[in-house]
Amino acid sequence: MTMKRAAAIPRAPLIWPGDPEDVTAEDIDFEALAHVLANTCRRGGCCRQYHSIAAHAVIVSEEIAALDGLEDEDRRTLALHALIANAPSAWLRGRLPDSQRAAERTGKLATGIETAVRRAAGLDAVLEEEQAELLRFVERMAEAAERRDLLEPGGRDGSGSAVAGLAFPPIKRRIRSLPPDKAAQAWLARFRALAGPEDERKGRTAADAASEAGDAARD
Repeated sequence: MTMKRAAAIPRAPLIWPGDPEDVTAEDIDFEALAHVLANTCRRGGCCRQYHSIAAHAVIVSEEIAALDGLEDEDRRTLALHALIANAPSAWLRGRLPDSQRAAERTGKLATGIETAVRRAAGLDAVLEEEQAELLRFVERMAEAAERRDLLEPGGRDGSGSAVAGLAFPPIKRRIRSLPPDKAAQAWLARFRALAGPEDERKGRTAADAASEAGDAARD
């Protein structure tokens, strides 16, 4: 008896980040974003071992989630903000501003992309300053650990406990290189755990858009 092989279900093509000039929430494909961030090395490749933007984002997000003193919903949203914080780099890859005007233009594009990605993830477009400051602090602690483990392995005394010149205390966990495919899987799994099902995200995004439209009409 011969066994018939089940027909493979065709997968929809990924929508890769493209033109950064006019990005909307509807343009965001989080699976494609995960792969771009996983294929992009931190610090422009200035590491002893490969360390992707995606892997870094997962670490910062998990460190945020482990903090004490946060309400559950604040913990979830801030961890999600941390995960997508570097998303604009997927659209702006290779853009090196060569003037003040170009730098301002790139900054404006990054802000627009950040807003679109946040809305697509079901988040408020603007992060509260207190939360933004907490996120920056954890980000710098992760950067210090990254420098300790991937730029200057072993630390100044060989124990990994300290590295000269670090302005922030590093997080305790060790930073290890992760292959791009594994980093993309980790990023996407964490995104889905934090953001929820796609229909829920789209529902939150639509509600936000309706609210903004109502506010604009009243103004």
